[in-house]
Amino acid sequence: MTTRSICVFCGSRSGNDAVYQTAAESFGALFAAKDWRLVYGAGDVGLMGAVANAAQKAGAETFGVIPTHLLEWEVGKTDLTKFIVTENMHERKKVMFMNSDAIVVLPGGAGSLDEFFEVLTWRQLELHAKPIVLLNINGFWDPLIGLVDHVIAQGFADPTLKDFITVATDVPELVAALDRNLA
Repeated sequence: MTTRSICVFCGSRSGNDAVYQTAAESFGALFAAKDWRLVYGAGDVGLMGAVANAAQKAGAETFGVIPTHLLEWEVGKTDLTKFIVTENMHERKKVMFMNSDAIVVLPGGAGSLDEFFEVLTWRQLELHAKPIVLLNINGFWDPLIGLVDHVIAQGFADPTLKDFITVATDVPELVAALDRNLA
């Protein structure tokens, strides 16, 4: 079995609903059993810290990438299998993307949206064919999915744009989507 690297974009905060933290921990706890390596933003706070700590506790490899200006703010998690410090956010996203086989987007804020739209745009432009999976726990990403539908309906994107996004409503569905797309 070949280790697959899963890039996880998610919040540096935990959000207002405990279900987000629980989902991040549940997902992270599965990495070792699935022989997956976690690639993420190297923070030890919010959902980032939750998914990383659960993956580490389960014995999975962890690959974190953080820009220098966020080392203190996001509490750079230096005890990872691999810890990389970049000069800026652009380099961070590039290193994370280049070291992954699939992208998962857990709940998060503006940074997670930026990361999602960048990899979605690259996919639309045929710069990659990596799976992109949204964890739409408790309908968190419903407004985002509605926005993508609106962009398509208004003629600013081809309907095939939605084909590049897989939506999972819980962690088991997320894992099944990754298993299907990485086979």
